[in-house]
Amino acid sequence: MIETINNPMDLGLSSEELYALARKKQEQEAAAKEEEAREQIRLLREQRREMVRRHRKERADLDRQIAKLGGKLPKSRVSRASGNAGPSQVICEIVASEPEMTIGEIRARALAAGLNVKNLSQTLGYLKKQGRLEPVRRGVYRAL
Repeated sequence: MIETINNPMDLGLSSEELYALARKKQEQEAAAKEEEAREQIRLLREQRREMVRRHRKERADLDRQIAKLGGKLPKSRVSRASGNAGPSQVICEIVASEPEMTIGEIRARALAAGLNVKNLSQTLGYLKKQGRLEPVRRGVYRAL
């Protein structure tokens, strides 16, 4: 580290050298502050992960108690808690039941299976990108 200099002239440094020393000290202090901030961010992220983990565990406990008493779970938790397949998997199974299916047929069977078909086109697009469905022609799909 740089020691405090009472009289810079005692060292015989030029103004450029003094300026360079001051700049170097300033850079070192900035680097130390940055490192301290990184460490604080790391600790806060660890705290956040732990809090989320505890929160999930507590929610799962409450959901189990609700289900045990016969209550309905929130929609976002139903498939996870009951172990059922997700909507994407169900749609894949529906399409796989026939050689080819139109969107209308898929929609009708998904409704009969109790799925929300509001975002069916997005789900079909997602499954196509995943390589689980193949478009045969416009509005007709085949399972892979």
